[in-house]
Amino acid sequence: MTPIRVAVPSKGRLRDSVLDLLDHAGYDLRRFGRASSASATAEGIEFIEMRPRDAAAWLHAERLTGAFISTDTALENNVGDWPALDLGFSRSDLVLACRDDDGYAAAGDLGGKTIATHLPHYTQRWFEAQNIDVDVVAMGGALEGVCATGMAEAIVDLRETGNSLTSNRLRVVAEIANCQAIFSTSHDAPPAIVDLKLRLEAALAARRTQYLLLHISPEKVDSLSSVFPGLASPTVLPLAGRTDLVAAHLVVERANLWSRLSDLRALGATGIVALPTDAILR
Repeated sequence: MTPIRVAVPSKGRLRDSVLDLLDHAGYDLRRFGRASSASATAEGIEFIEMRPRDAAAWLHAERLTGAFISTDTALENNVGDWPALDLGFSRSDLVLACRDDDGYAAAGDLGGKTIATHLPHYTQRWFEAQNIDVDVVAMGGALEGVCATGMAEAIVDLRETGNSLTSNRLRVVAEIANCQAIFSTSHDAPPAIVDLKLRLEAALAARRTQYLLLHISPEKVDSLSSVFPGLASPTVLPLAGRTDLVAAHLVVERANLWSRLSDLRALGATGIVALPTDAILR
């Protein structure tokens, strides 16, 4: 029987975010806290600590069933079109940047020039798709310096805040891809991976929502949809000994709740309680 193996990041903020998400989804991986443990098994899945760049390569080699990686590493290793779940954190943009005084206005102006990048294979394919011939140089460290000093005419790199580009007097010529953390899987994922993906989706949805309970006049229940657009019908329950009020239970987007409290008050809502949600399945 082929083992079910999933790679998790071995260090950094991405690792912490992934382990926190897996814990939320009910996977006990506390063994990773021990210095000698680079793998842990939970619910029939062997989770292995691995650098995302390596994990994407092993996923492409079909020796992993799934991997927590990022969009850019997926693109570099030709798994960008494999089944994947967007995780919504570790967001950045993959950009083409050059010096702010060199006069290059578009990618086409860089024909015959040198491009430095952490993603040599994807960068080469991207330029080839636009029929632009460039010399791609692979690097493992900081890219800004080789462009700022003129060793390379441009770089293909990730931009989070843009501060590093600005401090090195570099500017973006083209935005290539929006990147984030993803859970990428093989095309024929076994049931354990399908279940993992479902639980991750439920945990991610829960992070965006809250469970709201309130008392409101029966005549005002339909007005709740004007406070929370897109709201499905709330659950309405009678209150013991009261005919003028009912209890309404509903799930709302966390980002909208605080700004809508005054609107709920305007409808006459009382006894408003917001609770965290652990899982949401649409």
